[in-house]
Amino acid sequence: MRDTRSGCPISLSLEIFGDRWTLLVLRDVVFGGARHFRELLGGAERISSNVLADRLGVLVEHGLLTRAGDPSHKQKVTYSLTERAIELVPVLVQLSAWGVRHLPVADEYAARAAVLTDGGPPLWEAFMEELRETHLGTRRGEPPDGPPVAARLAAAYTAALPGRRSE
Repeated sequence: MRDTRSGCPISLSLEIFGDRWTLLVLRDVVFGGARHFRELLGGAERISSNVLADRLGVLVEHGLLTRAGDPSHKQKVTYSLTERAIELVPVLVQLSAWGVRHLPVADEYAARAAVLTDGGPPLWEAFMEELRETHLGTRRGEPPDGPPVAARLAAAYTAALPGRRSE
């Protein structure tokens, strides 16, 4: 681990999340389902490969992602969220909700944020359970009725894409 400047929880958190790319990589794994380097490299913000490799290393080093060989391809690596990363979902939802309220957010991201904001903590927990099942292979309870949260997020996002809305 790198040296820290203080014992303040905000300062310590910023040691990990203090640059834009780290949270965007997590966003793409959590909300976009990206699990491989190439998928993460293809994000809208066009992260460079060296920065992506560095941020993935930081996330693995701090126990937010695990890195494992992909059984389908020798040279491919799969990244998975850890419990520590999954517990960030409420933080990411709040950051997103703040952005929707105060910044010129694209409609497709606002639509995805609205699903989570409107669903509140019970929906966040259901989404976290889906992530646990996908990334950790565990689930604490029975799946809720209705479509998976990830499917609802994807549908809201897709429906709001430019050219997909009915005029």
